[in-house]
Amino acid sequence: MYLKYFGLDAAPFALTPDTAFVFSSRSQREALETLVLAVDGGEGFLKITGEVGTGKTLLCRRFLANVGKRYRTAYVPNPCLSPRTLLLAIARELRIRIANVNSDCDILESLNRALLRLAARGSGVVVCLDEAQAMPVETLEALRLLSNLETEKRKLLQVILFGQPELDEKLERNDLRQLRTRIAFHYKLGALSSAETEVYLAHRLMVAGHRGDTLLPRDVARSIHEHAHGVPRLVNIIAHKSLLLAYGQGTARVTPRQVRAAAKDTPQAHTSLLRLLVPRWLRFGASG
Repeated sequence: MYLKYFGLDAAPFALTPDTAFVFSSRSQREALETLVLAVDGGEGFLKITGEVGTGKTLLCRRFLANVGKRYRTAYVPNPCLSPRTLLLAIARELRIRIANVNSDCDILESLNRALLRLAARGSGVVVCLDEAQAMPVETLEALRLLSNLETEKRKLLQVILFGQPELDEKLERNDLRQLRTRIAFHYKLGALSSAETEVYLAHRLMVAGHRGDTLLPRDVARSIHEHAHGVPRLVNIIAHKSLLLAYGQGTARVTPRQVRAAAKDTPQAHTSLLRLLVPRWLRFGASG
């Protein structure tokens, strides 16, 4: 709606993760470096957690693009699956043919043979599971058993779990303690700082084709950061709504008043502040 008005070639604050707009915040850089180093080190299980909108999916895509030539990779965006269905999804992603999909034994045997062939050719395998907090307990256990496949020197399969903080809570279960102790590296994605938010906004506008005077002055960028609490997804939502308001009111740039109106129209911002600042047990009441 406002692209031509502001001289933009593309929507600068779309919510779909797009590596063309990638911004390397400190948290994103540290998380990516942790993943690459840990995978190169042959660790079996890795875990990345973060609140909704902190960039877990984008991080996953950046990681896959970074290691795609050195490893055979599988990406499962929705692992809320039964154990058998998850194993078949991994096999499909890795282009492994399963003769009898109705036999758990045959599925595991086929995966094992294929992973051994890949290892013999010097190719490691990495499986990335997004939204891992939604995985059923029995599916997580099946994944642990799959990770038992190994040679005398290294694991045949490495697994990275990307999930919301609820994943940490799930892994505290006593029946998942074996999986929990196998997670060698864990990183928690954080929010953008105020300075990073200002650079982030300018970066996305530049990638979208904006040239000329700034659309989001420093005081506006700071206001967006305060209302979004530095959460990238909320930064995008509030910045987009602010630009809509500026377009509708015919102003050449966004004003703090327009940001406040955009934030007031964004219930997620208030929910995010609650989740970031208040412990989960206090939010919902401690039991017992």
